[in-house]
Amino acid sequence: MIKRLIWFVSGVVAGISGVLFAGKRVKRSVTSFTPIKVAQRATQTTRSRLNSVGDAFREGRDAMRDKEFEMKAKRDGRVESFDQQGPIRPLQQGDELLVDGQRIEPGRVIVLREEMRQGRTRRQKHSRQRP
Repeated sequence: MIKRLIWFVSGVVAGISGVLFAGKRVKRSVTSFTPIKVAQRATQTTRSRLNSVGDAFREGRDAMRDKEFEMKAKRDGRVESFDQQGPIRPLQQGDELLVDGQRIEPGRVIVLREEMRQGRTRRQKHSRQRP
């Protein structure tokens, strides 16, 4: 009889605590869907997205200005590249490399170049159609 009473009381306690817990969750959910809370959440999300778009716009504008500056420098002959002198030669003792007026250490520079095969000036597109 005592076992049954213990199981019955523990079941009642578990049931009451479950109902109270669920009631608190429902009340919290209902209050989070009030018009004021929904409007605040929408405003916050919109501001966040606008900030992201603004950051992307500013980054694109800065990249555009940098590219424009580079192209004008090439046009005016203020830029000298390695490939104008023929094959790329490594930096020699005493040589300095300046990027935007700042001295760059030789160990921090990686120079890449693309070699074109003899007789091919452009990439040829392959067609699947028969001639």
